[in-house]
Amino acid sequence: MNSDRVLRGLQQAPHRSLFGALGFTEEERRRPLIGIVNSQSEIVPGHMELDRIAEAVKLGVAEAGGTPVVVPAIAVCDGIAMGHIGMKYSLVTRDLICDSTECLAMAHGFDGLVMIPNCDKTVPGMLMAAARINIPTIFCSGGPMLAGRVDGRKRSLSSMFEAVGSVSAGTMTEEKLAEYETKACPTCGSCSGMYTANSMNCLTEAIGMGLRGNGTIPEVYSDRIRLAKTAGYQIMELVKNNIRPRDIMTDKAFHNAMTVDMALGCSTNTMLHLPAIAHEAGVKLDMEIANEVSAVTPNLCHLAPAGPTYIEDLNEAGGVYAVMAELCKKDLLDTTALTVTGKTVGENLEGVVNLDPEVIRPIDNPYMATGGIAVLKGNIAPDTGIVKKSAVAPEMMVHEGPARVFDCEEDAIAAILGGKIVAGDVVVIRYEGPKGGPGMREMLNPTSAIAGMGLGSSVALITDGRFSGASRGASIGHVSPEAAVGGPIALIEEGDIISIDIPNNSLNVKVSDEELAKRKEKWQPREPKVTTGYLSRYREMVTSGNRGAILEVPKH
Repeated sequence: MNSDRVLRGLQQAPHRSLFGALGFTEEERRRPLIGIVNSQSEIVPGHMELDRIAEAVKLGVAEAGGTPVVVPAIAVCDGIAMGHIGMKYSLVTRDLICDSTECLAMAHGFDGLVMIPNCDKTVPGMLMAAARINIPTIFCSGGPMLAGRVDGRKRSLSSMFEAVGSVSAGTMTEEKLAEYETKACPTCGSCSGMYTANSMNCLTEAIGMGLRGNGTIPEVYSDRIRLAKTAGYQIMELVKNNIRPRDIMTDKAFHNAMTVDMALGCSTNTMLHLPAIAHEAGVKLDMEIANEVSAVTPNLCHLAPAGPTYIEDLNEAGGVYAVMAELCKKDLLDTTALTVTGKTVGENLEGVVNLDPEVIRPIDNPYMATGGIAVLKGNIAPDTGIVKKSAVAPEMMVHEGPARVFDCEEDAIAAILGGKIVAGDVVVIRYEGPKGGPGMREMLNPTSAIAGMGLGSSVALITDGRFSGASRGASIGHVSPEAAVGGPIALIEEGDIISIDIPNNSLNVKVSDEELAKRKEKWQPREPKVTTGYLSRYREMVTSGNRGAILEVPKH
């Protein structure tokens, strides 16, 4: 076992003395050493009660014959970081989480890992680490927040951001905003819609790394504690049978995850995270296949912000497994893929039924015949542009309008809230990509302002940055190549006509190739916005959005 290098043999006597200093008994030192990577903190609502989950996992591990050891992981709350310099520090933590988990696991000789993430970057960061380290691993996330209620309707964090736009437009009072403020986020947990955190937690089930319910059982439910104990039991089975992440996260597992992604209508951030996780697993996942998967995968769920239902409703309807069971009716999943249950997808889904056809549409009556996410290409986005088409108003699926060009998020927000953006416009926010940001900020503030101002069905937004899963509307992100490296988005000028055709997967500016070539000759790189600290190092190493913004050592 891995723990032999820190616990067994003459040369390990000093190591054993340090375990003794930690209070471990001789019996505990003989058992498999299980690292429990807990991202609990007092600044992230989705993580504030993860210690409760960790204690349940520890109990399960100990009861099943292992020695549990809790170690930390960092986490950023994207909602709190949104709309200011803090958002530059969100995506970049994914790689810090991965790297630090690798360091802790390898330095201390863990025989297995239980990952306890919850919010946006902790889930993909830990999945990347699991694939890289490749020792038996299982995920037990914190779980979603319950939806809030205002005026008898369910609400969530996205309602808050949109309410700000409504106040600016004069369609909501500040008194009503204050009511939203106290009611939209009523419990701990990852924000209650199909935003990035819940998208990735749901995909841990689809990819085979989490038990049933991992993505949907609310954090405040006792079911979550029982799930945590079961995860503690199951990691010991995985260690016993030497079932490792790369045995689970194979080509077919990633294809299954992409298929479930399309059916659920997940956040566009999954299109950043799945390629990065696949890269660590040694699997090539080209975003080119996204449209191929989407073309044959019906969109079965319209969870907030795309519709009026929430993760708690998905849980009651049977959860991710019920969605997968619907997909299997048309043989859209590879049911032979192995999972952390020790069984295949097909074995896991035996007897699973859809309990609410209003929340999870039957496969023969989908919301859309194709999947919830589309990859767009064209002379603005030669590599990729990503849109959550399940959250786009029908009248905006095809749109042409004049470009309103901004070189940072703050300028765009000022223009939107100042009433300078009108119906028909296409807002372009650039120099916010992985290198240009640096850090590829989410654009929830501008998309929410557009929606709150009543422009959600008449104004589009494109960016080389990215979007929160809470964004809705014709919001096209991950435009690659990004402006900072001279991508065509850098060449768009105020008033250029932008043509968006989501059904045909195209995104173009109606300017001749000759004119774009002339503009390219005149283009000059911008001075970096950040020249010190981690963001500066990140900017040097990060690749483009279409590659998952993975880090590579620069070639000189």
